[in-house]
Amino acid sequence: MNNKISKAVFPVAGFGTRFLPVTKTMPKELLPIINKPLIQYAVEDALAAGCKKLIFITGQNKGAIEDYFTRNIDLEKALCAIGKNKEAQLIKNVIPENVEFIFIRQTKQLGLGHAVLCAQPAVQNEPFLVLLADDFLISEGTHVTKNLINSFQKTGKCQISAIEVDQRNVSKYGIIDPEPNTKGVRGLIEKPSLDRAPSNLASIGRYLLTAEIFQILENQQPGYGNEIQLADSLNQMAINGDVERVMFKGQRFDCGSFEGYLEAINTEAQNLVNK
Repeated sequence: MNNKISKAVFPVAGFGTRFLPVTKTMPKELLPIINKPLIQYAVEDALAAGCKKLIFITGQNKGAIEDYFTRNIDLEKALCAIGKNKEAQLIKNVIPENVEFIFIRQTKQLGLGHAVLCAQPAVQNEPFLVLLADDFLISEGTHVTKNLINSFQKTGKCQISAIEVDQRNVSKYGIIDPEPNTKGVRGLIEKPSLDRAPSNLASIGRYLLTAEIFQILENQQPGYGNEIQLADSLNQMAINGDVERVMFKGQRFDCGSFEGYLEAINTEAQNLVNK
């Protein structure tokens, strides 16, 4: 069993319709939290976990993400020429040395599960992280991705980050059917109604998956929203006893919504002021 995690997948092909009109030409993943875009925080999560190959599943009008993660030597030289060495180092550090960036086009938006499936040629048969840039996370203690890896290395099972949510909000999440008294997951239901929700434990946008997920995704029928849902494939793996949950400790902001995005900016601004 290969327990080394070196690859991370970032599904970034979505239209970002809730932030129109700005997302007509600007990917929502490049929306800034102060001076860094959302996607950079997710990338830093993966780098903190030791990943060396970062795989972006992109779509139409997402070329700006690839541009952002391409080194701009002319700008670095121009900044250094006028004495702005600190700023030059900042933009250079966006692309760390010895890290490979791979961009794969998702030609049709068929759901998160399909986006993950698009990563198969780059992931191959290795375990890998999936990080959703919409989830802006501030961890308490050990980093969220590192916690997933630590748990995976003990059992070799898929790991999903989880939080408790208000019962009124279960229809907004993939909801976990937990195994009592263990970290095990018996099932996962995408956006259930309150009467169908097996708990108030919600899956959030950090996953550690094994390559077995690809075969299930290939045969997965469309689910909620007529899309290929990652939750449905994880549910199948959970039924087979191959999924565990790791409770997230810290602050989470849903930057796919105006409210969550503004809260993330305000919180990060306050943290910077207090440093």
